[in-house]
This record gives sequence, structure tokens and C-alpha cells, in this order.
Amino acid sequence: MARDSLFHARRAGNRPRTSEQTSSRTAARAAGVEANVDWTGLRQRMRGALLRPGDPGFEDARKLFNPLNDDHVPTAVAQCESVADVREGVLAAANHVPLAARSGGHSYVGYSAPHGGLTLDLRRMSAVEVQPDGTAIVGAGANLRDVYSGLGRANRCMPGGSCFTVGIAGVALGGGIGVLQRKFGLTCDHLLAAELVTADGRTLTVSAARTPDLFWALRGGGGGNFGVVTQFTFSTDPAPALTVFLIVFPAGKVTEVLSAWQPWIASAPRELWANLNVSGGDVPGCRVAGCFVGPSSACTPLLDDLVARSGVLPSRRTVQDRDYFNAMRFFSGRPDRESFVASSRVLNSPAADPAAVNTLLTGRTGMALILDPLGGAVADVGAQQTAFPHRSAFATAQIYASATAASEAEVTRSVAEVVAGLAHLGIGGGYVNYIDPDLPDWPTAYYGPNLERLRSIAHDYDPDQVFGFPQALTQQA
Repeated sequence: MARDSLFHARRAGNRPRTSEQTSSRTAARAAGVEANVDWTGLRQRMRGALLRPGDPGFEDARKLFNPLNDDHVPTAVAQCESVADVREGVLAAANHVPLAARSGGHSYVGYSAPHGGLTLDLRRMSAVEVQPDGTAIVGAGANLRDVYSGLGRANRCMPGGSCFTVGIAGVALGGGIGVLQRKFGLTCDHLLAAELVTADGRTLTVSAARTPDLFWALRGGGGGNFGVVTQFTFSTDPAPALTVFLIVFPAGKVTEVLSAWQPWIASAPRELWANLNVSGGDVPGCRVAGCFVGPSSACTPLLDDLVARSGVLPSRRTVQDRDYFNAMRFFSGRPDRESFVASSRVLNSPAADPAAVNTLLTGRTGMALILDPLGGAVADVGAQQTAFPHRSAFATAQIYASATAASEAEVTRSVAEVVAGLAHLGIGGGYVNYIDPDLPDWPTAYYGPNLERLRSIAHDYDPDQVFGFPQALTQQA
């Protein structure tokens, strides 16, 4: 969703705009011209609640998933209940104070909580309705639990992320990698239409027929760059029987398992998705978790093959048949809030030196390197058919590290070292949904050959940077 344009420089690579980069209108916002916002009038015009500091519920409403972002304190939180509420919030705040929308609140560096600005909280707009033709109309405030539950009741499915509290809007707008992607493609590949409020307060129905450029951009161009999406229409598929599994290997066997996992998943049928999670420490360890579209009787031989290729006897192995909703729940085990620092890279091909990857994680307790395979249906779409550019890549890599306020600076440096180390191994690029202000050359890393077209579309729909933030398409790296 839309993100904070004044996220203060808590991370070394996230600095305020220079005067050359800032228009007169955004300069006014940077100066905090709050007096020009009629908060009382906005409260009266909204059907939902407008919360300000000191109001009951404000503290809970303003906080995001990552407690390290608790120092982002918006001037107001608009708990929108309708597209009209969103429109009123945009018109009231535009070019006066920072403006951002949030649903799940999982923006890694807190862009959905604009310090000193207005948060458009969409969580009350979370309905999921499956139509007789199988399409699903989903409110932009829905989280993945809402989506998977609603689809499961209708015996339908759609690919998406693994954490239940993540918002569908952020997932879909950034591309949407997940456990069913090799079989069914990305979340954005299922987008048929979207309802969007523009910077000048218009409400558009975005589709391939009506607004082809904007529709293209919404499928992987990242949240917050073009307007506030209030509703999605997705295509869905009949829900299949699924198998979920977890294989834990003993510590000290990362090189062997990674060496086996890469060719194994590259040659696997598209019904199989399995990621590799390397946990840092004095002696790094790893596990493979995944989902198979089909019964466990067909999945088990594939897992036996991985174990045989690695030559490592697992310390734990779990294989379960599940329905769609409960298969998605298998991957959802996360707390309500979690303090972390994270970044990403993209592997265009398998890592040539698994031992070097193991070395990068050695001594980094509390850090994980999570490799999520692409391929299959993801690669059926061309790199420039949608805004998501990493269609031919082998896998995405997420670098994820636990942190506290006291350790944040040290952990941030450690994450940056791993990011640089992966680049030294020839692993570049980045996934916009794992957004990181410190990622070198982030515009090209996130968008590749689609960058200039995306920037042009962002300028067309938001020329005055109403939805500006430090990593907006209107910004330079």
C-alpha cells in the first residue's frame, strides 16, 4: 500500500530528499503544514473513525507489524470503511502532510505509517466474496487469513504469501510470491481488475481494457506508487488436495543440502514448491519446507529423492495431506508482531558456490537466508508482460534477522554484509515486497527492464508526489 514520504533516516541508506528532488508541494509537506488540514471536517465527512493522538484506540491503530517502526507516529489514522472515506482522506491530506495507506502493516521499514502524516487504515474494508463464476472480489484491507478462509469456504484457491497477517494489497501489488506459485503463478497474475483512488481524488476501475498501462503497473510495480487500491477482483482456481512437508537437517550440512536442493527443485514438476531456509549461527543449519499439489503418496518419492541427493539423514521429517486453507495455515506460524531487519536478492541461476553461501551465514545467530524457488507457471509470463520483472529467475532470497532497538544498527550492518556477499557471488536484484532503503541501486534491482515505463506511469497518475516515499518510483536511488 502507499508508504511514508517522510520516513526519517533510521537506516543509513534512507535519507531525506534533496531540494533538487523535491517539488514545492512536497516541500510544503516536508515542512509539516498541518494547519492546512481540516481534521475536524474530515472526521465529520467520514463514515469511519478518524483517530488522533490521545484518542482511545489511536496507539493500537497506528502501530505496524515491526516494533522497530513504533517511532513512526502519524498525526491521524483514518479507519476507512468505504471508498468515499479513502477519497476524503486523500483530498484532505494531499500536498499538506505525508499520506499513506496500510492494510496488513508489514512494510519492512514502516512506510505505511507516515510520521507526522495521515494513515489511511483499510482494515475495515476486508470483505472476500466469491462469485458464481469463481472470481473473487476482495477488499484491500483483507489479510491473507481473510482471503484463504473466504476462498476455502467456496472450495477455490489462489496463490499468495505464507504469513496470515500480511495484507493482500501489498502482496498482489508487489507481485505476490508464495507456496503455490510454481503451479498457479504469482498473485498478480490472477488480478483481473482493481478499484483505485488517484492523487486527485478520482475513483478508477483499473483493468486491461480500460486502463492498460495502469493495470500493467499494478501487477508487480509495488504498492504506494500509483494511488490507493481499495478493492481487487481476482481469478481463482478450484481448490486441489495439497500436501505440506518439512524436512529438518542436522547443523553443519548446509553445503550438502544446498548443493542437492538447487538441481532437485529446478527439475521438479511444477506441482512441487519447496524453499530452503538456512539459519545462521556458529554452525549454520537448514530445513526444507514446501507444498505439493496432489496427495502425499505422489509427494513422498520426490522428497526421498532430495534426501538421497544430499546424502544427509534428516533429523526430522513431517509430511501431511491437507485441504487448501489448512495447508496455507501450515506456513503461517508467526507472532502478532516481530522486530526484524530484512532485505533481498534474486538468483537468476543456482548459486555456483554453496559453500560460500554457508560461510556468509556462519557466526550470524538470529539471521536466516530463505531461498524461495520460482520457475514453473511464474516463468510462463514474459518479464515485461507485467511489472514483475524476475520471471526467468531461479529463486528469490530473503535475508531476515531478528533485532531489538538496541541491536538494530549492528543487525542492519550484518544484513548489509550478507547482501553485499551475495552480490559478490553474482547474486543481484531484489524483490520489492522485501523493501530495503539500503539495497544498492534499488530501482533497477526491483524493477529491471520495467523501471522507466513504471516511472512514466507513476508520474502520469501522481505528478505531484502525493503518495511519495523514499523508495517511490518518482525517487532516485
